[in-house]
Amino acid sequence: MGVRSGSEYLRHLQAHSREVWAEGQRVEDVTRHPAFGRTAAQVARLYDLQADPAHAKVLAAASDSRGRPCATAFLVPKTRDDLRIRRAAFETVAEQTFGLLGRSPDFMNTMLAAFYDGRDYFRKAGARFEDNLVRYVEHVRDNDLFLTHALITPQNDRSKASHEQVQPDLHLGVVRETDEGLIVRGARMLATMGPVADEVLIYSLPMLKPGDERYAVAFALPLSTPGLRQIARPPFEKGLARDHYEHPLASRFEEPDSLLVFDDVLVPWDRVFINQDVELSNGMYGGTAVRQFTAQQTSVRGLVKLKLVTGAMIAVARAIKADIHLHVQNMIGECLDAVEMVESCIVRAELEAEAAPNGTLRPNLRPYHAIRTFLPTIYPRAVEYLQKIGAGGLLMMPAESDFSSPVARDVLKYYQGAATGSVDRIRIFKLAWDLCGDAFASRQMQYERYYVGDPVRLLANSYHEGNRSACTALVDRALALAGEPAGMER
Repeated sequence: MGVRSGSEYLRHLQAHSREVWAEGQRVEDVTRHPAFGRTAAQVARLYDLQADPAHAKVLAAASDSRGRPCATAFLVPKTRDDLRIRRAAFETVAEQTFGLLGRSPDFMNTMLAAFYDGRDYFRKAGARFEDNLVRYVEHVRDNDLFLTHALITPQNDRSKASHEQVQPDLHLGVVRETDEGLIVRGARMLATMGPVADEVLIYSLPMLKPGDERYAVAFALPLSTPGLRQIARPPFEKGLARDHYEHPLASRFEEPDSLLVFDDVLVPWDRVFINQDVELSNGMYGGTAVRQFTAQQTSVRGLVKLKLVTGAMIAVARAIKADIHLHVQNMIGECLDAVEMVESCIVRAELEAEAAPNGTLRPNLRPYHAIRTFLPTIYPRAVEYLQKIGAGGLLMMPAESDFSSPVARDVLKYYQGAATGSVDRIRIFKLAWDLCGDAFASRQMQYERYYVGDPVRLLANSYHEGNRSACTALVDRALALAGEPAGMER
């Protein structure tokens, strides 16, 4: 296949029924669900772009096992041109979704590309696990599948390791081994896009403790696997026709999130990549280029999203001529500078890429890591600035139906802006409300805070992994200027 169309993606979802529960009801067909169906339609649109002559050269620049074009995110870079092509593909996808779909298909694709690049790491537990990984990546790539992943244990008792929980199967773990594979039981979160994805990749964050062996697994399964069910959070949008006007972003780009429950699920041996090995599981991030590969995608997506919020601030300020005020210029200026800093880090990471022993080119992780610690602070601040610039106007926008009601004349008169008519001003403010005011906006902000993990741990990692010597060397030189105290006896 190499590249599949949007209709092929939707048909695959329909042909592979999965157990998804939302608001107490089982969803029989996610493609026709009022909320999930809209998200699936956006994903289908992304698949169609790969075959669009205007985008195919950028979005389908890699090749599958038969030499057919496939998704660019599977491209393992060997030159700086490869890195630029990857960035262009990530940017194209992000601009189509305004950066609001954090887990678009290219995210997991580039993760699999990293595992494929570092496949020898999985050989440490035996050649069959490396072989499993290679075959699986090729299967996903050649069939253009859409993956989600679930890395986090449920928030039960955070003071205890997985094996110390009050019930041993609260967290996903191996129950037993059989000739066919592993039997696993327990739960995992947070499967973003789970209801509309084809398969799920399971592995663990590098925080497992001795005694957690049976929880230290990595494997992949179709989401239609018997015994695997999803409990989705209640959708913010209910699929009403009016939602597209009232919530232009939320009605199109809401990412569903779900808890995955494994009820004695069989994981075939050829789908197992790590089997009950704490050391191997904890070392996977450092043993592969997964952080560098995925950070390129997440950084580019985050940049587009930051541009969107900054642009919304500018549009709101101009609509009511609030941009004449110095404090408004200050807020917008800060965010424009943030855009420049993020973009500069992305380019620097590529320029300072280094060849790995296997001949692939890996971007410099440090600039990407700086983005990962910066976005969780600057994005919420940008949202706050949008709230301040819009102020009370964000709370008083009329409904679409008011334009065809007896108060239509009032709406046209009193909602006009200084630089725009009422129709355009209302549209601008509704867009801004989607980004800073409702449940969709809150979820987007929470996502940016935590999509790469605990921001406190991330900054602590900066202390441990950052280039401290470049800073302390300057201090040592400055201290040497003072020399020894005069007259001091040694």
